[in-house]
Amino acid sequence: MGRKEEHQNLKQALQEFIESNKLQKGIDQIRVNEVWKDSMGPGVNKYTTAVQLKGDTLYIALSSSVLREELSLGRTKIIDLLNEALGKDLIRSLILR
Repeated sequence: MGRKEEHQNLKQALQEFIESNKLQKGIDQIRVNEVWKDSMGPGVNKYTTAVQLKGDTLYIALSSSVLREELSLGRTKIIDLLNEALGKDLIRSLILR
């Protein structure tokens, strides 16, 4: 068995483990938090108080109403940016609080 085949088998085994133990939601939540921080940068992160994924809706709590208003104008672009970074269409709507 070649190294590439071993890698594929391990990847497949991990994915099956994740699915059988219903861990995907938790993993997606962690990845969304990381992607939000990486994609939005320190200026936005300074005012971000919570990031929560419920189904296909991402809820972001912000401590600045001015920033919330600015980000709401680019809601679709933010969703596209985050989904691209995640490598899948996980987020369909964004709620800024």
